[in-house]
Amino acid sequence: MIRELAQDLVDLIFDWGYVGIFLLMSVESSFIPFPSEIVLIPAGYLASKGDMNVVFIMISALGGSLLGAFINYYLALLLGRRLLQKYGKYFFIHENALAKMDNYFEKHGAISTFIGRLLPGIRQLISIPAGIARMNLAVFTLYTTLGAAIWAFILVMIGYFIGENQVMIDTYLKQITIVILILLIVLGSWYYFYQKKSKD
Repeated sequence: MIRELAQDLVDLIFDWGYVGIFLLMSVESSFIPFPSEIVLIPAGYLASKGDMNVVFIMISALGGSLLGAFINYYLALLLGRRLLQKYGKYFFIHENALAKMDNYFEKHGAISTFIGRLLPGIRQLISIPAGIARMNLAVFTLYTTLGAAIWAFILVMIGYFIGENQVMIDTYLKQITIVILILLIVLGSWYYFYQKKSKD
């Protein structure tokens, strides 16, 4: 039911072209859960037919992803931290926990943001702790862009080369997601041991 409503929305927004992609990806990247695959895979398919341009799709998708990420970041920065400072004690979140979060994102914010942007269910939320921890905005923007670009490009290419074959799309999307998770585990493990070795 929800997916059908989302698809109806996509069909409506696609009439707006690249602006529609930008708006949908803004929603997808903010605090409203919305599957990016139902936006970018059809866009890739339209690009394969010559109805859209891959470069403009990517620009629209990245622009929307950044806008949504900034919305989460600044809401967390301006409101989330203040609320946690005021009411966090009722949820066993004290000032020292915020200090630890600040320190963590200062040291490891780049890798956390990059990995988070590629994890299903996490990519929309990683901006929130980054904002609460007042992560450097330039670093946040860079690694958000990198992570969002990789995921968007994968989805667009799936649509471009597979088209409307939903069975193949589901199969390849699952396989690619598994490969990404494995690569992220390898990357995270390498980073952990690299940091540990640096301290020795």
